[in-house]
Amino acid sequence: MELPYYHGPLTKQECETLLLKGGEDGNFLLRDSESVPGVLCLCVSFRKFVYTYRIFREKRGYYKIQTVEGAPKQIFPNLEELISKFEKPGQGLVVHLSNPITRKSSCPRGRRMTLELNVYENTNEEYVDVLP
Repeated sequence: MELPYYHGPLTKQECETLLLKGGEDGNFLLRDSESVPGVLCLCVSFRKFVYTYRIFREKRGYYKIQTVEGAPKQIFPNLEELISKFEKPGQGLVVHLSNPITRKSSCPRGRRMTLELNVYENTNEEYVDVLP
């Protein structure tokens, strides 16, 4: 994964330190979930607190994010489109994404490959195939 704000296997504590360092609302990064293998966490700072949203990769390669209760469920073809959507205010996050916290070096190649191969499978189909 070549996204500059993807930090790989970053701990929750390391993540909070990075996001709260500048004291700005809307600082964000992506990291691997510590508790759910194959799931990503979108972490964003707001009012000196870090909020974490899980991103699941569906079996067909789409991405789904858990946002605030009541927000419409959305799927995205890639992480770039997901991030772009939430850079706009009022999309279901506590605050819009405004300042990506980029990693200092690239993630280890083996770790990236593991992430890409580990796909979350949703047993409750929430979308249907559309015929051309």
